[in-house]
Amino acid sequence: MEPTEETPKKNNIEHLIADRREGIGVCGWILVSISFLLVLITFPISIWACIKVVREYERAVVFRLGRILSKKAKGPGLILILPCTDTFIKVDLRTVTCNIPPQEILTKDAVTIQVDGVVYYRIHSAVCAVANVNNVHSATFLLAQTTLRNVLGTQTLAQLLAGREEVAHSIQAILDSATEQWGIKLARVEIKDVRIPVAMQRVMAAEAETTRQARAKVVAAEGEMNASKALKQASMVLAESPAGLQLRYLQTLTTVATENNSTIVFPLPINLLDGFGWKNRGG
Repeated sequence: MEPTEETPKKNNIEHLIADRREGIGVCGWILVSISFLLVLITFPISIWACIKVVREYERAVVFRLGRILSKKAKGPGLILILPCTDTFIKVDLRTVTCNIPPQEILTKDAVTIQVDGVVYYRIHSAVCAVANVNNVHSATFLLAQTTLRNVLGTQTLAQLLAGREEVAHSIQAILDSATEQWGIKLARVEIKDVRIPVAMQRVMAAEAETTRQARAKVVAAEGEMNASKALKQASMVLAESPAGLQLRYLQTLTTVATENNSTIVFPLPINLLDGFGWKNRGG
C-alpha cells in the first residue's frame, strides 16, 4: 500500500499528542487523574468551577501543569478546565489603537521635527501572543516608536511632507515582519502630525513667497509680450483702413464717457477739415 499525504499528517498529530503526554510525566498524569476524580466526586458542585465562558471576541489559552494544552486557543463559548491543574489566559482579538506620542526626529537633511502617529493592530494567534512575548501590547508599542524614528530618520523633510502614505506603508511592512512571531497583524499605520520649528516655518514661507513672486513676474512678462503682439497686429489692420481708425477712436471716447461723467475735449478729424476747406475754395 502506497503512503498518502494523510499518513504523515496523522503521524505528526500522534507524535505531538505523545510528546504532550510524555511532557507532563507520570506525576503529572497522576495529578490530572486525581483532579478529574475530585470533579466527579463533587459533581455537580464542581461543575461551576470547571465551566468558563469565553466571549465572541476572546480566545482562551489553557495551561495544564504549566504546559499549553492545545496548539489552538479555545473559544468562543463554554470551555471545560480542571480546577486543580489547569489555568487559562484570555486574549482579546479586537483591533487595538496604539497612539504614538510626538517623537523628536532628525531628518536626513538635518531638520529637527516632531512627528506623532497611530497604529491599528489585532491579535490573530492567541497562543503566540501569550507564549512568545511577555507583554504583547507593550512590546508592539515600543517597537512602533522605534520603527517610526528609524524610518523617518532616512527621509528628507520634503519627502516626508509629500509622501506620508509611502512612509506609512514602509513602517507597516517593517512592523508586520517583526510582530508576525508574536501573533500580531498590523491593520493600518498613519502619521498624524508633523511639527516643524517656527524658524524653519519662516524660512519655508519666505522661500514659497519668493517662488510665487518669481512666477508672477514671469506670467506678467508673458502677458506683456502677448499684448504687444496683439497691438502690433491691430495697428497693421487699422493702418489699412483710416476710417476704421476713426471709428475705433470714437468708440473709445464713448466707452470713457459711459464709465465716467466728464467733459471730453478732442480735436476734429483732419479729413473733415480738409472737406470744409475744399468747399470754401470752390465757393
